[in-house]
Amino acid sequence: MARPDGYTAFVNGGLGKRLAATLGLPQPVPLRRHSPGAAPADGPVLVGGHADTPAIAGLRAGLTAAGVTLTETVPEGIRLGGVVVDLTAAVTPADLESLRATLAPALKRLGRCARVVVVGRHPADASSVPERAARRALEGITRSVGKELRAGATANLVLVTEGTEAAALGTVLFLLSGRSAYVDGQVFRVGSDRATADGADPERPLAGKVAVVTGAARGIGADIARTLGRDGATVVCVDVPAAGGSLAAVANEVGGTALQVDVTADDAGARIAAHARTRHGGLDVVVHNAGITRDRLLANTDAERWASVLDVNLLSILRMNEALLAADGLRDGGRMVLVSSIAGIAGNRGQSSYAASKAGVIGLVDGYAADEGLVARGITVNAVAPGFIETEMTARIPLATREIGRRLNSLAQGGLPVDVAETIAFFAADAQAAVSGTVVRVCGQSLLGA
Repeated sequence: MARPDGYTAFVNGGLGKRLAATLGLPQPVPLRRHSPGAAPADGPVLVGGHADTPAIAGLRAGLTAAGVTLTETVPEGIRLGGVVVDLTAAVTPADLESLRATLAPALKRLGRCARVVVVGRHPADASSVPERAARRALEGITRSVGKELRAGATANLVLVTEGTEAAALGTVLFLLSGRSAYVDGQVFRVGSDRATADGADPERPLAGKVAVVTGAARGIGADIARTLGRDGATVVCVDVPAAGGSLAAVANEVGGTALQVDVTADDAGARIAAHARTRHGGLDVVVHNAGITRDRLLANTDAERWASVLDVNLLSILRMNEALLAADGLRDGGRMVLVSSIAGIAGNRGQSSYAASKAGVIGLVDGYAADEGLVARGITVNAVAPGFIETEMTARIPLATREIGRRLNSLAQGGLPVDVAETIAFFAADAQAAVSGTVVRVCGQSLLGA
C-alpha cells in the first residue's frame, strides 16, 4: 500500500499550520478532486482577454451551457473558482498587457484549488516574428503563474487553431474541474477541426465504449480501469497470469472482463483485439499502461536487465499495435493513450533504461499522431507522463528521498493514481477528438524537467 502523506494533514491542523508558517515550510492543501455530480468549477469563473474573438465568445457560451457561473469582473466578497483568459488575438508582445491586466487582480481573489486557464494560438502558425514571440510568451507566463499560485490552485495553457476554437471547450472544462487536480503548468494543443461530442453525458462520457487497459491488476492501472468504468466504458483488464487474482478482482469491481496475457508475447495484440471483438463487439480505447523498472546506474546495467525494460515498456507496444491498429482492431474514431513518465522527459539517476523506454513512448506518440492513415481514421494518440505518484513503488523509496520527490513541485505533494487516470479518461473521451500528439505531465508542475 502507498504510504499516506501525513505531512499534508499535519500542516493543515492548528499546531502544524502555525509551525509551517513560522519556519517557512511547504504548506500543501488537500486537492479538489472530481466526485460524481460536482459542479464544473468551484465558484464563479472570470472570463476575459484581448479583444472580442470567436474563441472567447464560444467559451462563454459553452461554459455557461455546462453550468459554469461566469463573471466579467473580479467580485467583491466572493472567491473565484477560476480565470479563463483568451489571448488568441495577440499579435505583438505589447498585447500581453491584456493578460496581466486580467490576471493580476483576479489572482488575489482566487479560492482554494482554483484554476487559471490561458487560451492562445499555436506559435508555429504565426504570420510574423512579433506574433510568434507573443504566442510563445504565453507558455512562460502560464508556467510562472502556476509556480506563484498557492492553496492547490493550478495554471495551464490551451493552444487552439484558427477556426477550431469550439473544440477547446472540452479541454477548458477538464482544466477547470476536479479531474485535473494534479495537472499544472502544462500546454494542451487542440489541433484539428474534428467534431466534438456535443450532447454527451458529462458524468459518463465513455458510455457505450469498450476500453482495454494493460497492467490493470494494481496501482495506476487499476485506477485507470476504475475511472474509465466510472465514466461508462466497458473495460477489458489485461495483466500477466501471475497477477490473475488481483486482475479478476479489478475486472469484477468495474464490471468488465479480465484477460491474462503477457504484453511481451508475440500474439498479445491479436489476443487483446480478439477478446474485445468477441466478448464486447469491438474496441474504442486502448491504454498502454503496463511497465516495469529495473533501476541501476547505466555502468552497472547488463544486457538482460536493459532488454527487459525496453521490451515491456516500449517494444511490446509496437508489437501489439500491429494488431490493435489494424482494420479489425481499434475502431475508427478510437483513442489510444500511452503512459510515459517524467523520467522520459527529464531523465533520472539510476533509471537510464526506464527513461529510454519512456522517452521512446513519447516518440511513439509523435509518430502515430502524424500517421496520415490514423489521422484519416480519426484515431488520436496521446500520452500522460506521471511525476511523483503515491504508489506501492514510491512507498518503497527511502524516507528522505521520498519527501524530496513529493515536495519538489508547485503543489508540494505527491499525486494519486486517480490523477493519472483522470487525465487518461480525458484523452479517451469523444470530446477530445481534436487533441492528438499531446504529452501531458501529471506531476503538479514538478520542478524537475520543467
